[in-house]
Amino acid sequence: MKTSAILLSFILLANSAISQKLKGSDTVLPLAQKEAESYMKSNKSAKLNVTGGGSGVGISALVDGTTDIAMSSRKIKLTEKMKLADAGKSFKETTIAYDALAIVVNPANKVSQLTREQLEGIFTGKIKNWKEVGGEDLQIVVYSRESSSGTYDFFKEHVLNNKNYASSVLSMPATGSIIQSISQTKGAIGYVGLAYVEKDVKALKVSFDKGKNFIAPNMATAKDRSYPIVRPLFYYYLTTVEKAIKPFVDFCLSAEGQKIVEEIGYVPLKN
Repeated sequence: MKTSAILLSFILLANSAISQKLKGSDTVLPLAQKEAESYMKSNKSAKLNVTGGGSGVGISALVDGTTDIAMSSRKIKLTEKMKLADAGKSFKETTIAYDALAIVVNPANKVSQLTREQLEGIFTGKIKNWKEVGGEDLQIVVYSRESSSGTYDFFKEHVLNNKNYASSVLSMPATGSIIQSISQTKGAIGYVGLAYVEKDVKALKVSFDKGKNFIAPNMATAKDRSYPIVRPLFYYYLTTVEKAIKPFVDFCLSAEGQKIVEEIGYVPLKN
């Protein structure tokens, strides 16, 4: 009897120590980390493990059962839906916040604004020198996220009109790597989530109406959607684990959770 009681206690202890895993988007990463930190302070028995790697990596982990929540900065793809369906797994999608995607350059760059068409030219390789867009005679060095990144997909679809990135574009494994590279390279340009913008880089004003209006990325322009590159951020999870992870998801959607969204530099669901 005593042995059974000890065994039962061990099983209960082991179950209570099982952590819920969040994996995926580097854009969502700092937000999810802060949300998890705050949630665990109020819920001592909760254990959340948050890692990045890209939206595609997170959704792949959801398919193979190595994460409870996939963090994504883009909509789930049809091919990914089919993989889940083939595995007999149904899922749910929850929008947790919005993000403005900022175009950033080195602070020494005199260019302060670009049109969508100019951005398309730069990232597809048609525009190679800053003098072609009003800057000095300096080669443009283009940085992008890797193809597993949801930000990579979103930028290609919404800014490049689904045109391919130039083969000369330098792919980086994380947003922090883009910030660091641009801060050290005068001719560099790249894109990052608004929460990542810091003094080491300069965010450009962008026009999606052929140069009539140039809008800077900030919380106010992201909230009123006057800034043209705003996107939703998602959690994807299987219906089989919904009951277990719902308290955390509900916390992220609560007034307290949405306050954290804005504090970190993202756009809350309700303005």
